[in-house]
Amino acid sequence: MPRLTRLTPDTAVGASRDLLTELVSRHGQIGEMVSTMAHSPAVLGGYLQLSRAMGRAKLNRKISERISIAIQVLQGCGLCLDAHVSAARAMGVDEEEIERAHAGTSADPAIAAIIALAIQIYREPTSITDEQVVALREHGYSDRAIADVVGVVALNILTGAFNLLAGLTPESGADE
Repeated sequence: MPRLTRLTPDTAVGASRDLLTELVSRHGQIGEMVSTMAHSPAVLGGYLQLSRAMGRAKLNRKISERISIAIQVLQGCGLCLDAHVSAARAMGVDEEEIERAHAGTSADPAIAAIIALAIQIYREPTSITDEQVVALREHGYSDRAIADVVGVVALNILTGAFNLLAGLTPESGADE
C-alpha cells in the first residue's frame, strides 16, 4: 500500500504543478513514482534532470540495465527491479545474463568488471583501486563510460529509495 499519495497537476502546487503539467503535456500520462515524487519539487526536478542526463551516457544501455538489476537486487526495490528486468529483455539481453546480473556478474569478463565496479560504488566506494580503473580501460571502457557508472548507481539509489519510502511496489500498479 502506498504511503504517499499521488499528485496531479490539479492537486500539486508551485514548481511541482509546473513540472507535472509539463510532463503530462509531453507524455500524456505520468507514472505513480513521478506523480508521488511531486511532493518534493527538489526530488522530482533532480530525478528528471539526472534521468535526462543519463540518457546521454556513453555507457552501453544493455550494460546499464544489468548494472541497474544488480543494484536493485541489493537495494531491494521490487518496482525498480521489475522495470530494469523488463527493459533488459526489451533490449535483447538473454535470460541467463539477466540471472547473472541478479547475482552481480556476467559471463562477459568486461561486463562483469563494470558491474563489480557499480556494486563497489554502491557498497564501498573507498575500496575502488587504481588497478580496477586500469583494468576497466583494458576492457575497452573509456573514462567517460567509467564515470557514467556513478550516475547509473546514483539514479538507482534515488528511484529505489524513493519507491521504498513511498511504499510503491509492483503490486501497487506503479511504474518507475
